Amino acid sequence: MTEPDRPQSPFAGMADLAARAPVRLLSPDEVDHMLVEHRLYLETEYHQGHRANFSSADLTGRDFPGLNLRGIKMDLAVLRGANFSRAHLQRANLIGAILQEARLNHADLSGARLSGANLVSASLENACLAKADMEFALMTNVVLRDACLSEVDMSGAQLDAAVLTGTDLRKANLRGAGFRDALLDEADLRDARLGARSWSAPLCVAPICAGRIYAWQSSTVRICPMPIWMAPKA
Repeated sequence: MTEPDRPQSPFAGMADLAARAPVRLLSPDEVDHMLVEHRLYLETEYHQGHRANFSSADLTGRDFPGLNLRGIKMDLAVLRGANFSRAHLQRANLIGAILQEARLNHADLSGARLSGANLVSASLENACLAKADMEFALMTNVVLRDACLSEVDMSGAQLDAAVLTGTDLRKANLRGAGFRDALLDEADLRDARLGARSWSAPLCVAPICAGRIYAWQSSTVRICPMPIWMAPKA
């Protein structure tokens, strides 16, 4: 695919810090108070407390392990190196957030909005991202080993050198996504939508792992139980 034909991210400007919204600086007490209010908001089914709004906040290195953060607003937030291990982030707004080197192992991000987010070198082992919106997300060197990404929308996402071993990608939208040098051994790509794509050549002509290879049939990918040597059809 030539560069002019490659999908252009509507979030590209977010990579330019000068174009981003001003970063909000919050004291530890302010952050803790907002988290308490958010917990009350969820526990009372939205009758008390307030939904936490960390939009554009700098939460670099902050620890959120195991917290219930469903529906939280963290769009454009700086979350570099933050710890969200086993956190509940269903339907969270993380659009354009900076999550470089963040830890989200075993976190539940089902239905979360991560379009344009920066997840470079983040760890999401065994995380659940079912039906999440991740269009044009930057995910180079991300670790998604054994993660659930069924029905995720990763169209236009950048996943070069990503680790997707054992990942569930059934019915995922991968159109225009880049997977150069990515590891996809034992991943489940049944009924995934590819369209225009950027794959490493070995994916088309050699088994990935344990004698398996992925074979293209139109725009659908299927996992073959035995080795099949098949290049993508024109």
